[in-house]
Amino acid sequence: TFEKNFSNFIGLNHCVTVNSGTDAIVLALKALGIGTGDEVITVSHTAVATVAAIELCGAIPVLVDVDPKSYCLNPEMLETVVSEKTKAILPVHLYGHAADMPSIMAFAKEHGLFVIEDCAQAHLATINGKKAGQFGNIATWSFYPGKNLGAMGDAGAITTQDPALARHMSCFARHGGLVKGDHEMEGINSRLDGLQAAILRVKLPHLANWTAKRRTVAKRYNEMLADIAQIKTPTEVAGREHVYHLYVIETENRDNLGAFLKTQGIPTVINYKSALPFLPAYAYLGHVPEDFPVAFGLQNRILSLPMFAELDEAQQDSIAEAISAFYGVVK
Repeated sequence: TFEKNFSNFIGLNHCVTVNSGTDAIVLALKALGIGTGDEVITVSHTAVATVAAIELCGAIPVLVDVDPKSYCLNPEMLETVVSEKTKAILPVHLYGHAADMPSIMAFAKEHGLFVIEDCAQAHLATINGKKAGQFGNIATWSFYPGKNLGAMGDAGAITTQDPALARHMSCFARHGGLVKGDHEMEGINSRLDGLQAAILRVKLPHLANWTAKRRTVAKRYNEMLADIAQIKTPTEVAGREHVYHLYVIETENRDNLGAFLKTQGIPTVINYKSALPFLPAYAYLGHVPEDFPVAFGLQNRILSLPMFAELDEAQQDSIAEAISAFYGVVK
């Protein structure tokens, strides 16, 4: 029931539930025949799961820098890394802001590449009125508890318009068969627990209202922090509606600000502390900061402020007042 409801909600014909957003990407790549030696272009600034999934398929992650406004894949970088081995592009709609899908899709069409949209943080984000997830061959979703639509444990899904891809992924996630004991292919166990699906089914009708509330919270943050010159608030690129999975500011004094807010009882998070090329796990790729000037700069400047649909005005006032006090701005 949840698969049917979610596919209708997103506006695609097929939804396959799996046990995590990471598995969703793995299954999507495998369904497209991507494996050992193939290259998949993705972003340098994202959660590690995006790149880990590529490696789990035996493919090679090829990282590019991000756009400084949206923090999403910069389409202008694609031409610099595409090769004969490139099979797919995996853009991430980061923090709830959609990537430039029209440009990415045009490039993919020109070069005959698959596109998998990582929508883990972008439930209901739009590009020119069209929902994230409706552009590529396949879209992958996470319902980890902290997501805009979250389960009470790990959960994920894959959506597509292609019935053959949907059937393949559904089989693969259920030990290679849709009927118990009838295994059509080698597969894995990535079934979504029925309890998590039931929870998601009940929460799904509330998502649009929760999203509107997140946007209201973000708008108010923007207004309250506008006079603090040391802070850059999130940019919403024209034509793309941000759903604010996270509200991420930039500031040169990030660590001290975070420490000060903690003393005021205000939690903050850094998403993400290191761009992927500079994590020990990906040292083998041999990158240097100059390869990713935007992503490298962001890792020392970004800070996520409290963001959730139920954040009330009094709580938000106290957050803004504490930030203003830290920078000596009188309200």
